[in-house]
Amino acid sequence: MPDALMLFAAGRGTRMAPLTDRVPKPLIEVGGLTLLDRALDLAREAGIGRVVVNIHHLGGQIEAHLEGRPGITISDERDELLETGGGLRKALPLLGPEPVLTLNPDAVWTGPNPLPALLAAWEPERMDGLLMLVPAARATCRVGPGDFSIDAEARLTRGGPLVYGGAQIIRTERLAAIPDAAFSLNRLWDLMLAEGRAFGLIHPGGWCDVGRPECIPEAEALLA
Repeated sequence: MPDALMLFAAGRGTRMAPLTDRVPKPLIEVGGLTLLDRALDLAREAGIGRVVVNIHHLGGQIEAHLEGRPGITISDERDELLETGGGLRKALPLLGPEPVLTLNPDAVWTGPNPLPALLAAWEPERMDGLLMLVPAARATCRVGPGDFSIDAEARLTRGGPLVYGGAQIIRTERLAAIPDAAFSLNRLWDLMLAEGRAFGLIHPGGWCDVGRPECIPEAEALLA
């Protein structure tokens, strides 16, 4: 069973400017709590033993914010932003070789914690990835079309009414075969989709993309 979590905190936060001119996006507060701490609370509630947080833009602030917290390790990308795929690959020595959970801190959730739900649904014999999805109609502050469709066996295909919510379990062995230093996890998903080994789980609660300043009050209203 996966027991390590990669928390992606290394983005530049350009959509959140001007707030991110001086504060990294994971340290922006929503409802009195930083996005980073909300994500870490989900991990703690799920009983995750190891958390790796990657840093880039204003990464020293995140490093200071997390100093002294047990079970949390920093993967430093301040020299080169590696995107989600490259960042996950760089963090593998800290995460270990087994499948890992990953979580984007720039979303808020209501209802069931997505991480225990993913762990309960994980079937390693048939899955290389299990993504938590949100129906586009319930994806607050999301801009653009859906990402995936899901069949009766929970297998995913590209395009459709479901949005990736930013939480997943993923096998990491294929990362070694991708030659680029910086790349998106979409590259890994495409390999899994081609072999029918990418699956999804639909979150029954609320979800808000906190990617732009105007989304903060919408997220706070959802949490209230």
